[in-house]
Amino acid sequence: MGGVGIVIVQPSKTVPPGPLSDWLRTAGADLDVVLPAEEALPADFTEHQGVVVLGGEMGAYDDTDHPWLADVRSLLSRAVSQRVPVLAICLGAQLLAAATGGQVRPAKNGPEIGTLLVAKRDSAAEDPLWGPVPLTPDVLQFHTDEIAVLPPSAQLLASSPKCTNQAFRVGDCAYGLQFHIETTPDVVLEWARAAPELAAAARPGQLEPEHLAEFHADLAETWQPVAERFVRLVGTPPEERSSSRFLPLA
Repeated sequence: MGGVGIVIVQPSKTVPPGPLSDWLRTAGADLDVVLPAEEALPADFTEHQGVVVLGGEMGAYDDTDHPWLADVRSLLSRAVSQRVPVLAICLGAQLLAAATGGQVRPAKNGPEIGTLLVAKRDSAAEDPLWGPVPLTPDVLQFHTDEIAVLPPSAQLLASSPKCTNQAFRVGDCAYGLQFHIETTPDVVLEWARAAPELAAAARPGQLEPEHLAEFHADLAETWQPVAERFVRLVGTPPEERSSSRFLPLA
């Protein structure tokens, strides 16, 4: 399989797709990156069989300052209704939740910042993306809002002590990740420089360059295979997904 089309929606220039784009291309995806503040989103899914939505510094409901957020939510809603595979990260996950009946709010327990772990739920064991993921995978957290209520049809896949709804699936192929998997050390260091009050919430040493370099090597080991499985999911026709609920994990 190769050449499946995926559109990457990048809400902020400070949150690029990074190594995630390399992982997707290596797995056989053709990528189009769209900045919704500057470009129109695809009107349909004729040229793209999958959607990735990245993070950003804005909130999921900040339509007054960022009116294009409504277009992103609409795109996500249409993708879910048409069973187009989605991988939505941080703000993207919050937009996915908001677009499908969930609720987003300022994080009740305060910002979640740093190189942390999430805990895979039992329900994730047979999921096509999450099944092979370690029980407590490494993730990069940098958010002040949280998904307070999952969409009615969502399946919770991972949690953390500070924010319960860390990963979820809507329908059979739309995934939201509250955390980051696409970062590089330089990107995280730039976030920390731009928002020192948030960086202060991280545990000592977690945002040091040497630690971030080691951490991102582990991050790639866990999440590149997930990106590869996502491309496989994108390339699987919906009718085949319906006849066999879970894709091969190998």
